[in-house]
Amino acid sequence: MLGGFLVLFPLLLLFLALSEIAGLLVSMAEPIADLFPADAFAKVSLPGVVATVLIVVASFAVGILMKSSWMRGVGNSLERSILCRIPMYKMLKTISAAFTNTDSTAFRPALVKSHDGGGEPCYVAEVHDNGMATVLLPWSPASFAGSVRIVRASDLQELDCSLDEFSMALSHMGVGVESCLARDRHSAQT
Repeated sequence: MLGGFLVLFPLLLLFLALSEIAGLLVSMAEPIADLFPADAFAKVSLPGVVATVLIVVASFAVGILMKSSWMRGVGNSLERSILCRIPMYKMLKTISAAFTNTDSTAFRPALVKSHDGGGEPCYVAEVHDNGMATVLLPWSPASFAGSVRIVRASDLQELDCSLDEFSMALSHMGVGVESCLARDRHSAQT
């Protein structure tokens, strides 16, 4: 019975997580679906799949529109005048850019070096002109919750791993950070 439970329990947790993600996708796709006639999605049997398709198609369409310099200017103006005033918008944009590697200066994994030779995992939010840096010291396992601190930029050791890999390791109570450190040591030797 215990062996069966140890197999079944993670599968049930995975099913619950996927159900929550499908519900989130449906909620995110509702504003897009509202652009269609009222009964267009009335008989949908797989709302998560339809929501995913709507989000992908809308993202593709907006991406194509943003290729034109005129639309990019309109988008930048809208962002500066309205979106940047919404709480958490800039932070969410920075983190999503870091995950998609569209902005190499956003939320980089690093260590705040200590005088005993160790270090504290952090995300570098921004580097200041005065030689200081703003970092997020994450709490594990909530890898994007933590305390914000201003440190000397010279006390930072940037790590050679992706934001996804680093945040996953932090959410696993630090298991996996060693591979980031090992890659960092290897790149320093070469």
